[in-house]
Amino acid sequence: MTSQQKTGTAGEAAAADYLERQGLTVLERNFRVRGGELDLICRATGVIVFVEVRLRNHKGNRAGYDKSYGSAAASITATKQRRLILAAQHWLTRHHQHDAPCRFDCVLIDDGHLEWVRDAFTAD
Repeated sequence: MTSQQKTGTAGEAAAADYLERQGLTVLERNFRVRGGELDLICRATGVIVFVEVRLRNHKGNRAGYDKSYGSAAASITATKQRRLILAAQHWLTRHHQHDAPCRFDCVLIDDGHLEWVRDAFTAD
């Protein structure tokens, strides 16, 4: 596992711990389908929550790191959102949850600061 993968795994673990402390139940981690991956799939009261975890570390990063890559939030592009929606549709189908209410949240970790964004985007 590369150091970047270890950092990503640690970020996802921190996000999962945080969400569980907020009352969500983690159902699955790293659900992969062709064309997309869901970092965390959780359940809140009556709602399935698909969570994208984005991590940015601008200080102490590898030599030549360009801060112009932007924040963790800026990294969730329209293309990334479409991939997440596709993966969520696969998960819902696989788990016979076609009509279950769901939402897309993001956990953004910028330089160690964690922010939970509920309803970050919709599947419209």
